Amino acid sequence: MFVWTCIVIVTVILGAMAFITFPFDRRGHVIHRYARWWGWLILKANGVRVKVQGTEYLDDRRPCIYVCNHQGSFDIFSLLAYLRVPFRWLAKAELFKIPILGWAMRTAGYISLDRSAKKKAYQSMELAARKIKEGTSVVIFPEGSRSLDGALQLFMNGGFTLAIKAGVPVCPVAIAGSWQIMPRTTLRIKKGNIGIIISEPIETKGLTMQDRRPLMQQAEDRIRKALSHAV
Repeated sequence: MFVWTCIVIVTVILGAMAFITFPFDRRGHVIHRYARWWGWLILKANGVRVKVQGTEYLDDRRPCIYVCNHQGSFDIFSLLAYLRVPFRWLAKAELFKIPILGWAMRTAGYISLDRSAKKKAYQSMELAARKIKEGTSVVIFPEGSRSLDGALQLFMNGGFTLAIKAGVPVCPVAIAGSWQIMPRTTLRIKKGNIGIIISEPIETKGLTMQDRRPLMQQAEDRIRKALSHAV
């Protein structure tokens, strides 16, 4: 109960700060900084320690698509707090329809991906590609949902299509241990450790849509290898 009380208090306070600064922060930079604080404070309040490896592969001078496995809800807090490059989330459109959360995501410049119809999916992909070309790095979970037991799930190709369209590198990021902090089937939160392992980015220059599956497989293999060393 204490843990969830801390989460609610932190969320309300930083949410109010975001609302106040919104008129002066139309590009979402300040709100995204609040989101980083939010992630860090929630990790600390829950006694979760995060260790990051591979920071030498982070480059804030060029846009990139960070593809991460999705073990649990604490992936989001960990990446917000410890992925030390400017980025925005690429998230399914349904999340943007949730009251307050949707507003905060739009305000922070997060990118909606609408897969409800072929035309909408194409438009979402084109808009996202344009934003990335303009210099916005994004984070995506290609599995689409959280893992039940930490095992890697099948990847979907949307993020890799986007990387080829935008002509930006794909940086595989493995997250280990977060599924044990708060398993998908419960709201109970445990103390523990999370590992973030960043692999060398994969260049997409010159690739076509025919290269999409090999690109996805290469990213998946790097994440799988990093997870095997993290165990």
